[in-house]
Amino acid sequence: MEVTERNAPSRELAQRLSGTDEVLLLWQPEIDRVELSVRDLVTGAGFHIEVAPGDANDAFNHPYAYAAARRHSYRVDRDEATRVDG
Repeated sequence: MEVTERNAPSRELAQRLSGTDEVLLLWQPEIDRVELSVRDLVTGAGFHIEVAPGDANDAFNHPYAYAAARRHSYRVDRDEATRVDG
């Protein structure tokens, strides 16, 4: 699957928090596309990945395992203001 374009309006199908991670399952009805969005509420880092409708529940419940299996097909987002000094 390809990385999604986030310019189509989305409807939230499901939302949950796991620690500081917000997990959203989104549907874009105009293009009939399902997308998983994961964002760390503290750092702002996260990713978006297109999900086959039949895999939506599994992806929502296990977003990191789902993304790891599709590591070349998701977009990583990072908050520009978040910096780690090393």
